[in-house]
Amino acid sequence: MSIEVDIYEKIRYLHVHEGKSQRTISKMLEISRNTVKKYCEGSQVPWVRQGTSGRQRYVVTDEVMDFIKNCLAIDETENIKKQKHTAKRIYDRLVEEKDFKGGESTIREIVAELKGKQAKVFVPLSYDPGEAIQIDWGEATAYISGKKTKLNLFCMRECYSADIYCRAYYRQNEESFLEAQITGFDYFEGAPKRIIFDNAKVAVKEGFGIHAKAQDRYLALAAHYAFQCDFCNIAAGHEKGLVEGLVGWVRRNVLVPIPRVETIDELNTEILRRCLRYREHKITGREQTVGEMSMTTRVMLTSLPRYRFDPSKSITQRVSDFSTVRFDYNHYSVPVKYADKEISIKGYGNEIVMIYRNAEIARYPRCYERGQTKYRLEHYIDLIEKRPRSVFNAKPVKSTLTTQLLEIGRRLSSPREMVKLLRLCVDYGEDKVLGAIASLKSPELSVDQIRAFLTPINTPEKIPVEIDIPVPKPQFEKYNVLMNRGAAV
Repeated sequence: MSIEVDIYEKIRYLHVHEGKSQRTISKMLEISRNTVKKYCEGSQVPWVRQGTSGRQRYVVTDEVMDFIKNCLAIDETENIKKQKHTAKRIYDRLVEEKDFKGGESTIREIVAELKGKQAKVFVPLSYDPGEAIQIDWGEATAYISGKKTKLNLFCMRECYSADIYCRAYYRQNEESFLEAQITGFDYFEGAPKRIIFDNAKVAVKEGFGIHAKAQDRYLALAAHYAFQCDFCNIAAGHEKGLVEGLVGWVRRNVLVPIPRVETIDELNTEILRRCLRYREHKITGREQTVGEMSMTTRVMLTSLPRYRFDPSKSITQRVSDFSTVRFDYNHYSVPVKYADKEISIKGYGNEIVMIYRNAEIARYPRCYERGQTKYRLEHYIDLIEKRPRSVFNAKPVKSTLTTQLLEIGRRLSSPREMVKLLRLCVDYGEDKVLGAIASLKSPELSVDQIRAFLTPINTPEKIPVEIDIPVPKPQFEKYNVLMNRGAAV
């Protein structure tokens, strides 16, 4: 209020009942004549704020209007979405270039009118249990094995209970997209009638909204789990507003401070733990917790099929002479006994699996760089034992062992001794071998010393145990009876 109610009462009383002039009232109450003039007739009251719609924009000249319209016209011509004039930018330019003296709010009102802007109003939505799940992607950062890594968060939210499921991937590719939904269905213990998503290329082949055509493999996934693909309209994030907020929630509540983990699986374990913990949360305005409502949803979801959909990108490759196979832009080693054989390679979102005759022969974290070769020492140890002179130049050795262990190996008496050291690394792990060397503290190391130190720890000596087993005495009487019967015959 601009004046107290009791002052307003005095002004009205003096004017109406005592017939005092505005000048006299101003002197009597020691207030401005403008205030007295405003309240004498009772056309305005102090407890209602007057709008600005009737205020005359006397500072907005034709030149100012032309300048504003020109800025908006340039935006339309250039058509660069993220580099257009805002009302604030137009106001700043008016002040700098036209010496504008009016207020920023005036320019905001004019720009809003010219753009035909209207306050956004949304229809409150309600979902039945198991009716729909909203999904979305978001970006995040974590330190994996000490390296700052950009990750993609896949988020799912069941619309009735608001139950959540999230998982981190290196890329937003088709393999990750399909795999994430399958693991999400496992988490919710069923599939919904509808999946609500935007028009991302990973899901949509062409079109948008109700006219969108889903990618072939996404259609196959939808058919297998019996759900309908429901795509949003362009720039209509409110159509999946439940999951839009979830992306930010995960970043703020799970990934702050920035996680430092050894593998992406370790990070996903923590994210899953927080998703389970969220089931204890009670949303404002609801009587039950998220977990209690999710129990209601669970019985309404579509049961999962017996066959688990394979989301991998699968190819067949012949193993090279160097016992490696190519997937995307990188090479991965397999055991040397599979050289020149054809194997299957399955690329999942975060892993690659090599299979020969339905048996898994190797598994790697998926590499999304280019021109890399990933080796495993155990794949080559048998071959190196046959060709010990190659040990110090072998790529599988140089790329998998630490510099510390390589230097120790060069101090050994011969390449054959180094090969024996490698065998210990394969059998016991490099960390245990280094621990054994540190414990020995001997200036002259030998592999036999290291092996002797490791063996009692990993293969404890078997202690013979004497067990008394009763041995039945021979029954000669029965034997004699049988012999006599035979003689009688």
